[in-house]
Amino acid sequence: MIQTRLEQITRRWWFFLLIALLQMLPPYASKGFGVEEFGVVIGEILSNCYGLEVTGWNPLFKTLPLILALLMILLGNRISRIFSIYAAVNYALIAVLQSAGVSETYGFGIVLNNLIMFLLVSAFWGWEAVVHKNDLSLRKIPLWKFWVIPLAFIAFWYPANPMTRLPDANPTLFFTNEAGLAFCMMTPVYLAILTLIHPRVNFATLRVNSLIGIIIGLYNMSLNFVINPTEFWWNGVLHTPLMLISLYAFVLSYRKGSSNAL
Repeated sequence: MIQTRLEQITRRWWFFLLIALLQMLPPYASKGFGVEEFGVVIGEILSNCYGLEVTGWNPLFKTLPLILALLMILLGNRISRIFSIYAAVNYALIAVLQSAGVSETYGFGIVLNNLIMFLLVSAFWGWEAVVHKNDLSLRKIPLWKFWVIPLAFIAFWYPANPMTRLPDANPTLFFTNEAGLAFCMMTPVYLAILTLIHPRVNFATLRVNSLIGIIIGLYNMSLNFVINPTEFWWNGVLHTPLMLISLYAFVLSYRKGSSNAL
């Protein structure tokens, strides 16, 4: 069975090695650059990614998750496949919009490791839409498990000024910022839902999604709190949900017992 095989593969040491080796992939840019410029090129691509050019889509991708959340409450497992399809499409768009862009210095560029990792997450959600392992049926959930909800909400809200990245609780930003098309902001939302329904989940999807979340979370913790804390400290705070929920979800991906187990 393919699902069983995927669960086995995503537990193998060599799978984690492959993911680690992905981090060594150099970025691509249409204009030449040296090895010593890898970090600068990546920064240029991310600072000029296509996601920053499609701000007109932002309200749509902030509204659709809210509609899906309401439908989950009302319809339960009947919305499960639609939820998985949305996650797959959302991650595919994120892969393209957040991993590629055009800068004046380096031309068209792609952060290849991000592109591959985000598409991998998208593929696993697409597979979940086929096998339907996630069970969104309304059941009694221990209250303590809801600790992920406020963190996921903060990430989805992303109360930061788009120019300064400093705290800004302007309510209009809730529907106009880029969080709905950002890996770091949407991943806490998806993983929070999966942790709530655990162990009635697709463990392979949960494991891969949380693993990539940890990796991207580490990159962001380094940038926001170590490399440039003066400018990006609040951005680091808003990325903390990604790190915490991903770590929690990754541990849960190895626990197939009762939902009360951890």
